[in-house]
Amino acid sequence: MELALAYSVIRLDEKMLIEAARRLDVKLTLVRMEDVSAQAGERPIEADAVLDRGISQFRSFYFLKLAEDAGIFTMNPSEVVRVCGDKFLTTSAMIRNGIPTPRTSMALSPPSALEEIERLGYPCVIKPVVGSWGRLLAKVNDREAAEAILEHKDVLGGYPHSAIYIQEYVEKPGRDIRTFVVGDETICAIYRTSEHWITNTARGGKATVCPVTPELNELCLRTAKAVGGDLVAIDLFETGNGLSVNEVNHTMEFKNSVQPTGVDIPGRIISHFVEKARC
Repeated sequence: MELALAYSVIRLDEKMLIEAARRLDVKLTLVRMEDVSAQAGERPIEADAVLDRGISQFRSFYFLKLAEDAGIFTMNPSEVVRVCGDKFLTTSAMIRNGIPTPRTSMALSPPSALEEIERLGYPCVIKPVVGSWGRLLAKVNDREAAEAILEHKDVLGGYPHSAIYIQEYVEKPGRDIRTFVVGDETICAIYRTSEHWITNTARGGKATVCPVTPELNELCLRTAKAVGGDLVAIDLFETGNGLSVNEVNHTMEFKNSVQPTGVDIPGRIISHFVEKARC
C-alpha cells in the first residue's frame, strides 16, 4: 500500500510526522499540493491513502476531493475540512448534535450585524468565518467599537468579510483547553494560559498539561463524531455551566503540546492513519 503525506510547507509539525513514520518503519511519499493537477475523476497522485497536512483549507479541500473521486483514502476527508474550516458550519454541527457551544449569530450586513451584537450584549466577539491562529478576532466592548469594526469589514469587502460571525464573549479563567482526538480516544489535552483574552499558543499562550477526565473525553469524542473527523484538535471553554466547545481544527498543530503532555502525538497520528488506511 502506497501512503502519502500531502503538504504545502514542511513545518516543525510535518517534520515530527515524517520522523515518527521513520521510527515506525512506515514509508511515506511526500506530495506538495501546489504541484498537483489532474482531470476530474483521474488519480491526482500515485498513492492508495493520503494524510492531509495542507495549510490552505481551500487547496486541501479540492486536493482531497480529487483524491476521493479517484478512490484514494483520505484523512481527514474533504467534508471534515469543509465543516471545520468554516466556523459557522462548525457551530451548526455542534447545535445539531446537542453539543454545548457559545451563543452565536450570523449576520449578512453591517446593520443586521449591529442588531445581533446588541441582542447578544457587550462584550462580544467578531470572528472571520474562515481563519486560524487567532487572527482578525475582535472583542467588541461597546456600540462605537462595533460600528467601527463593521465599517471596516464593509469597506474591505470580499468573501471573508461578507458573512459576519458574532459570538458571545465567554469569561475564561485565564485559559482555555485544547484536546487532541485520534480515532476513538482523546489522547491528551493542554491548558492554554495567557493574560490576553486570546489564548492561542500562536499568540503567546503557554501550554501546560490538562488531565483528560471522562467528561472531557466523552464530549470531545461526541464533537469529533459531529464533524466526522478522525484526527481533530478541539478548543473548549470552562464555564459556570460546564465545558463548552468553541472550535474544531481539522489539521491539528501539536508541536507545542508534545513536551508538556509527554504524549507521542505524531506517532499516534501516523499509527492511526496506517491502521485506517489498511482497513
